[in-house]
Amino acid sequence: MALQFSFTKYEHEALPDFRKKLNLAESTEDVINFFVHTIMELFESIFGDKIDFNYEDITLILGREPHYKVSRRLLSSKEFMSVWNDSDLPRVIGRFGKSAMHRYNRLEKYSEKTDTKIRK
Repeated sequence: MALQFSFTKYEHEALPDFRKKLNLAESTEDVINFFVHTIMELFESIFGDKIDFNYEDITLILGREPHYKVSRRLLSSKEFMSVWNDSDLPRVIGRFGKSAMHRYNRLEKYSEKTDTKIRK
């Protein structure tokens, strides 16, 4: 059996701030930005200076699971893939994506109501 690394500690550290940001999100664009920035921060906590992360390296995907997509650049990095394949990191990111999608869908469903509130 291969050695498996767990990053739930990092998830638990980032989760309260992420939930707070999602609750403050006023648009679906806010949700996308909060998701991407949170995952970038998570990656930076895990990988440190070993890998340079960009905004385009993670994308929130609507309507299908997993609710995220990792860039080809990262998937072609040996450093990234060694951690990605031997850890729970994909599931951790998936849970963040699922939370973001719930908020995204709620904002999209009630966008008319939100727009009316903002205009007043």
